Amino acid sequence: MRWWKPLVIIPVLFIVMFVGQIALTIGVVVIEAAAFGRDPMDMTLSPLMMAALNLSLAVMGPLAVLLTALIARVPWRSLIAAPRRTSWRRLGAYAGSFAGLIAIALGLSALIAPSSVGLTSFALTGTTVGLLVVVLLTTPFQAAGEELMFRGALMPVLASWVRAVKPALVLGMIGSSILFGLVHMSVDPWLLSYYIVFGLSMAAMALISKGLEAPIAFHVANNVILMAVGALFAGGGGLEIDRSVGMGGPFMLVFIAVDLAAVALVWLYERRRRP
Repeated sequence: MRWWKPLVIIPVLFIVMFVGQIALTIGVVVIEAAAFGRDPMDMTLSPLMMAALNLSLAVMGPLAVLLTALIARVPWRSLIAAPRRTSWRRLGAYAGSFAGLIAIALGLSALIAPSSVGLTSFALTGTTVGLLVVVLLTTPFQAAGEELMFRGALMPVLASWVRAVKPALVLGMIGSSILFGLVHMSVDPWLLSYYIVFGLSMAAMALISKGLEAPIAFHVANNVILMAVGALFAGGGGLEIDRSVGMGGPFMLVFIAVDLAAVALVWLYERRRRP
């Protein structure tokens, strides 16, 4: 692409994403304040709030891919898998393996630092059930939307500034991963590092497998499991996502190790599939 095109795509995507989330958040707060007496300063995620935020991110994925394909004049399918076709079998195979890895990481973290991962206040209420339903129905689309946006669109968009292939890959992977980390708006060094490593791991999976099935499968498994567990241990109320300083810690190394193990698993799987 011409040098100025990424300068159009990137701001447009982030402006649409943030404006959409802010508008939906305000709308849900107003509705719940009128209907249920919700405190406007309450930052916890109710089922309706989680559904709104998840669906807003889910929409961003196809929008990012279509906008990039239109401006770059490339087939939109090539931003999801290339040179091969998208494989649902790959997606299913990876999802099962990754779910096991993430469950192991969560178990180890619970043994190492149970209070740090929030596994101390189990409760099952109507709100809990609502959150679980929303997690199962909308979180897969939210995670897939983020992968389509950051790995499917932003990674090649940033890489387009460099013509040589290897430096372009490095720029695309690192640049999109830093944006992925920053967009989670955490100032805790452990959490910020984890998000960036997560992004780099997803980018590596996409590169190794020549498609987005593996990163989508990992992102979906990761978010569904962690959010479902978070809902069960939210004390029966709304889900609180705290990314402030002090919420991360050395226990995050377990999750970073799982990200790297997942990359190795993708490498082994794809190596076996090659003729």
